[in-house]
Amino acid sequence: MSQATQTETTEGTGRIDSVSGPVVTAVDLDARMNDVVYVGDEGLMGEVIEIEGDVTTIQVYEETSGLGPGEPVENTGEPLTVDLGPGMLDAIYDGVQRPLDVLESKMDSAFLDRGVDAPGIDLDEKWEFSPTVEAGDTVEPADIVGTVPETVTIEHKVMVPPDFEGGVVESTKEGNFTVTDPVVTLENGEEVTMRQEWPVRQKRPASNKRTPRTPLVSGQRVLDGLFPIAKGGTAAIPGPFGSGKTVTQHSLAKFADADIIIYVGCGERGNEMTEVIEDFPELEDPKNGNPLMARTSLIANTSNMPVAARESCVYTGITIAEYYRDMGYDVALMADSTSRWAEAMREISSRLEEMPGEEGYPAYLAARLAQFYERAGYFENVNGTEGSVSVIGAVSPPGGDFSEPVTQNTLRIVKTFWALDADLAERRHFPSINWDESYSLYRDQLDPWFKENVAEDWPERRQWAVDTLDEESELQEIVQLVGEDALPEDQRLVLEVARYLREGYLQQNAFNPTDMYCPPEETYAILRTIQVYNDEAFDALDAGVPIEDITDIDAAPRLNRIATQEDWESYVEDLREEIREQLRSLY
Repeated sequence: MSQATQTETTEGTGRIDSVSGPVVTAVDLDARMNDVVYVGDEGLMGEVIEIEGDVTTIQVYEETSGLGPGEPVENTGEPLTVDLGPGMLDAIYDGVQRPLDVLESKMDSAFLDRGVDAPGIDLDEKWEFSPTVEAGDTVEPADIVGTVPETVTIEHKVMVPPDFEGGVVESTKEGNFTVTDPVVTLENGEEVTMRQEWPVRQKRPASNKRTPRTPLVSGQRVLDGLFPIAKGGTAAIPGPFGSGKTVTQHSLAKFADADIIIYVGCGERGNEMTEVIEDFPELEDPKNGNPLMARTSLIANTSNMPVAARESCVYTGITIAEYYRDMGYDVALMADSTSRWAEAMREISSRLEEMPGEEGYPAYLAARLAQFYERAGYFENVNGTEGSVSVIGAVSPPGGDFSEPVTQNTLRIVKTFWALDADLAERRHFPSINWDESYSLYRDQLDPWFKENVAEDWPERRQWAVDTLDEESELQEIVQLVGEDALPEDQRLVLEVARYLREGYLQQNAFNPTDMYCPPEETYAILRTIQVYNDEAFDALDAGVPIEDITDIDAAPRLNRIATQEDWESYVEDLREEIREQLRSLY
């Protein structure tokens, strides 16, 4: 919450009636739905989720062992909110925006006691504020009134809170101030500070939601080339254990063409989240050489943390993302994984004795998923800027079963589907995205951008690759029955070309410093070069050249090495010329 202490705004005090895991019932509590309360003698943070007569049901964000009937419950009278202001980047939070590094220093230990709390942003740190308005100017809610150099990468824009009336500026200040110091005063008495609070379950206002027309370039050929996502788009990455969901999201977090990255580790294994927390501060931003954390905010809620906090962590992440969107930034949010979020909802729902839906998930699972993904989009903001929130959610279907409820309900909402394949992962084909099952509904609206910025014939080249891979999939079924030698020569050549598409185009080495990121221009060049080989090879085949001679040319294996070349422009030009010369010399 906005890190209110137990002594703030206590509207009503009740007592615990019963405890069932993270669900606590209280009586004699004057409360409203979604109010934040402090439970028990230790003051454990919780949220009101049901009110029936005099009985109030609360989900507690911390471990409830040791709580007993009769202990006090204090109401703050406020919903679960987050602190918004400078200092959120280069920070690591838990599911309710408590800064883990601050709590660790408080406890002098990596193991936190229950009931410890800290503000989401440092209330004592001073920031250098530069006003962008002056006395006499008129400002409205969400207008930008000044800037703060939050990190070496991001300029934080201080805005009038959306719930202010706005009006004429009476005075401004310039210099170093804390986030609670007034920096702009309006004639109506309203004082703008660098800190805002916002309820996590309520989306921030925007003027208009527009159709996204610009791709979120990821640097991953299989994504940008075949299944692109738009800035402001939604994507799902489902896959079984070990198929590469987390690694794919790490690559997106590092290379995606976004100004701000919000990474939400929702119920993942502790060792995976530890790897993120340890690695991200060491990573260099490929855009500018600064630390990657200078434009990243991490929310860590591992599988051993209280289940209720897991349910709230995605809302915390999307609210922070919307705040930076309001400044005019493009934000990418990675949620890993929404399945753990859904499992948290299922556990809390069962303790509330609600009627279960499919596989025990609550009946409102689809609605909650839709509410979350619907907060993504490309927006015209209230202050006249434009910004976007792209949401990429990993899904962990049990046993890799894509027919389970979380995956199916997610697919009804998102417009990009990157299906991870355990068989590809076992064959060491990474990213292990199955090109037969994946799709993107953003292709048509993004094609004009690719035509203008990369190549006029981008859609045609992509379609050729898709058709070739589809044909290979059909031929492989025949090959498994009768063997490749039984196929006609033209079909054997299709298999050879498809092999280069898989190995030289779709496969990408995340550990090779040259291949780990592939700009769209290089993605196009690799595909175009493979198609040159395809066209020249079929011409040679039509001229009567045996297929063995065609596939044995020296230049062909070099198709798999284009992505590892630093000077790829000259490399592909030379390679195309060699392919033409060597194949044409055969007839």
